Amino acid sequence: MEPPNGTVPPAEQAADSDPVAPIRTAPEPDGRAERWVTLNVGGEIFTTTRLTLTNREPNSMIARMFAQDQLKPAEQDGQGAYLIDRNGHYFRPILDYLRHGRVIYDPHVSLQGILEEARYYGLDGLARLIQEIERADVSLTRLDFIRTLVTSSHTTELRFQGVHLSGINLSKLDLRNINFKYACLSHCNLSYANLSWCCLERAELRCANLEGAKLHSVMAACADLQGAKLKCCDLTRCSLENANMKGATLEGSVMEGVSLRVANLKSANMRNCTLNDADMAGANLESCDLTGCNLKGANLRGANLKGAQLEKLVTPVHMSQIDI
Repeated sequence: MEPPNGTVPPAEQAADSDPVAPIRTAPEPDGRAERWVTLNVGGEIFTTTRLTLTNREPNSMIARMFAQDQLKPAEQDGQGAYLIDRNGHYFRPILDYLRHGRVIYDPHVSLQGILEEARYYGLDGLARLIQEIERADVSLTRLDFIRTLVTSSHTTELRFQGVHLSGINLSKLDLRNINFKYACLSHCNLSYANLSWCCLERAELRCANLEGAKLHSVMAACADLQGAKLKCCDLTRCSLENANMKGATLEGSVMEGVSLRVANLKSANMRNCTLNDADMAGANLESCDLTGCNLKGANLRGANLKGAQLEKLVTPVHMSQIDI
């Protein structure tokens, strides 16, 4: 019923008389504030969306970190950026790949470094693309290598740092003192080659054939030797700290004084190896076959020996060698 004499209802009169009445707006869609995220990767700041981080490879580690149904992915700095303790120098091509699915990187950025980061973040598709680029980039042949060797002294440190040599046949060659740091030597044939005093730090040697090779005093910290064949090698005083040697074959190798600190030797075949005074502190020796090995004076403190085979050892392992 309308009020008599055309009067305005009290509620409408109050609204009309209040010039500063709040204007109500529709709420933003759910999750709008969560679309954009800021990452602090090794001190470098990146801004992107959760969709970018999770859409291209949803099963990757980085996608799981930032999926909406997951827990808080990382600690945050004072500005709210998620902290990731990795090298930001290599993260930009990672992020570009997540945006458009292609590998784009500056010439001064190591492709091997990007590959390592791709593996860390669980981006298998990116890793495959990089490996295809590396295979297409092969330019050196065995003949090229021999020409370089015959024009230099074996005491000269030849620089092959970061060079892609995947699948090349370098068997039986004298390769002493060469710098192969960061080089890609996966699936190479290096059998019976002399690699003594070479630098293989962080080199890619997956599934490489090193049978009978001489690696005396080689520096190979953090090298990737997963599935490599190192049967009957001379690894005396070789430095393999933090190397990935998962599933490698080392049967019958001489490894006196070798450093395998915190190396991953899970399921490796080390039968009948000579490991006198070897430093394997903190190494992962899970399911490793150490049958018939000589472990005299070896340091096994903190090593993971779960499921390791230790039958027929030349000398019994003393408790002082494995105490933490």
